[in-house]
Amino acid sequence: MEKTLAIATWDADSVELYARQVREFLGDHIRIQTYSVQGGTIDGIAPADAYLVSTCALIGRELAQIIPDSGAVVITEVRITREGLQRIIGLPRGTRALLVNINQPMATETIALLNQLGVGQIQLTPYYPGAPEPPHLPLAITTGERRYVPHWVEEVIDLGPRLLSANTFIELAFHLKCEHRLDRPAFLSYLSSLAEHAYSIERMFHRSIQVESIFDLFQQTLEAGVIGVDSDGTIFACNAKAEAILELAPRDLLDRKAQQSLPFLPFEECFSDRKAISARMVEIGGSPVSVSIQPVFRSGDLIGAFCILQRFRDEEKRQQKIRRQILGKGHVTKYTFDSIVGQSPALLTAKSLARKMAASSSAILISGESGTGKELFAHAIHAASTRSREPFVAINCAAIPDSLLESQLFGYEEGAFTGARKGGHIGFFEAARSGTLFLDEIEAMSPLLQVKLLRVLQEKEIVRVGGVDVIYVDVRIIAATNEDLPAIVRQGGFRKDLYYRLSVLPLSLPPLRERGEDVRLLFEKIREGLGAGFSLTPAAWELLMAHPWEGNVRELHNCVEYLAYLDQPVIHRADLPATILARARERGDLPREEAVPAPGGMAPAREGPAGEEAARALRRRAGQLFPVCRFVLGELEKGSSMGRKSLAALAGEAGVPASEQSVRTALTYLEEQGLVEVRRGRAGSRLTSLGETAMGYLGQE
Repeated sequence: MEKTLAIATWDADSVELYARQVREFLGDHIRIQTYSVQGGTIDGIAPADAYLVSTCALIGRELAQIIPDSGAVVITEVRITREGLQRIIGLPRGTRALLVNINQPMATETIALLNQLGVGQIQLTPYYPGAPEPPHLPLAITTGERRYVPHWVEEVIDLGPRLLSANTFIELAFHLKCEHRLDRPAFLSYLSSLAEHAYSIERMFHRSIQVESIFDLFQQTLEAGVIGVDSDGTIFACNAKAEAILELAPRDLLDRKAQQSLPFLPFEECFSDRKAISARMVEIGGSPVSVSIQPVFRSGDLIGAFCILQRFRDEEKRQQKIRRQILGKGHVTKYTFDSIVGQSPALLTAKSLARKMAASSSAILISGESGTGKELFAHAIHAASTRSREPFVAINCAAIPDSLLESQLFGYEEGAFTGARKGGHIGFFEAARSGTLFLDEIEAMSPLLQVKLLRVLQEKEIVRVGGVDVIYVDVRIIAATNEDLPAIVRQGGFRKDLYYRLSVLPLSLPPLRERGEDVRLLFEKIREGLGAGFSLTPAAWELLMAHPWEGNVRELHNCVEYLAYLDQPVIHRADLPATILARARERGDLPREEAVPAPGGMAPAREGPAGEEAARALRRRAGQLFPVCRFVLGELEKGSSMGRKSLAALAGEAGVPASEQSVRTALTYLEEQGLVEVRRGRAGSRLTSLGETAMGYLGQE
């Protein structure tokens, strides 16, 4: 927006000099009108945004007589150059000289300026047109008015025209709303050329430039929009973020009244109440924007205000980044649909359906036996969805005790319970906000948590443990189960309404035994991953392809790892794991005479080669959990049927360190080796015939 400046001086030369300086340092966009006493135009000054008036122009008249009511008035301060000052500073003490200028006030003003600059060793006599005859001195000093120097003067020191001071430019720039133009090399060079009588002004100016630069850097790098207004509500600052939020260009905002240009921002309320306004929601361009206004006071006077604008969606993204940093975990997808190996019709059908489900945000329930790749499919679905750039958080509901699962899911506030972390902690729902939360073994969730999960699915809101604030969460839920969940629902073990909320998009994964040649593909993929170079005989392949793979891909991986451990170039049928050989004999696919012969003289009647090999395989597989596995086998050998809790309690009594979770893991190992049959619910677990055989060897250790 163009500003107008009126300049009024005594003579036409000075007014043109000041006009050139203003244009050079404050910009050509300022429209300048010049007036002078000598030119006879001093009484016709038109209204302007600001007025620059020299003291000489006021000789014989009042300021109010020549200046219209509107606009700010700046009285000129003039300076000489440092170079000119140095020329007279070196003159001997007691030197007498004429000080020549255009009139008496300007001559007197120049003498006072020189005295302020430390020129006290020279006796100066003012001289100007119409002045009384001065003493005939050989030296004259003038500020660009050589034409008025008497002809009999022998030496003239011309200090050059009097120039506008730094303080004058600062005041003009403030009133004309162009302070930023003073931070330029040309003006800084001009400033350094002036002889200022008080260097504090120069230092203060440099300090103001520094502060302005810091503020400009701050507002441009801030993620929020910033709008600054002065005491009369005129916009003087607006960063790029604010322009983007408001969808307005700087020319539509700067130097305009906020009340007219941005009436939806409550600046007037802030000025009226003299209080800050925080976190008020305003709709701008169809999007919700958080608005906060902070008034600025100096010595009790309100001198302006700053408005902070933050798009709601931008704030959500910022908080999401902070949540990821707080958790310090890589909640990202590890697999895509390309990671799922297999070409069987059953698997391709499941992958095709899962790809279609990825395009939706509805809840998915993946069902399938243990080891069929439910979590793998969950990763792939997230990676193919529109939420792929957001977090993927996986949690096993059966692996965390009910007492901890709630705080893990929903988070907790400081002091919510004994041992709660100072400052509280965010839960997995908040960590997965805008992304996907994968809940594995959902059937293990307690009835109380089922109710809370149902509310989250319905309302998309959570409340932290020990808290009262409602937190909105936009999370896609993928649940998984390896149980017959509809049967559990019919038996009352799982809420029917939650089941239907979770199974909007049901996905059933085929077991490995129904995938045909996928066994061979997966086998080779796992072998390559382990870096093993063995091969299988046709007879060995025949047994592998006929095996039911009740542990699915997990069992197949264990098999390949076992064969790699043998470190043999060729794997024969007799080299396969004991569990596979035992099942082959049960099917009649492996004649007893082809079994691996037993080591000489070490097995009782019920012991056999398969049992010995199974015992060895268990020791390798279980590692540190081997004592727990052996204890569990020993208890089940007694013929009783019991669950995890009972086995954990008995282990404690027997001095075997075992938790319910470690017993669960041990049972998994034993089931994979074919040594126990794990049944859900109250049916408990039982020893298989192979397990009984293996116990013969384990009992001798």
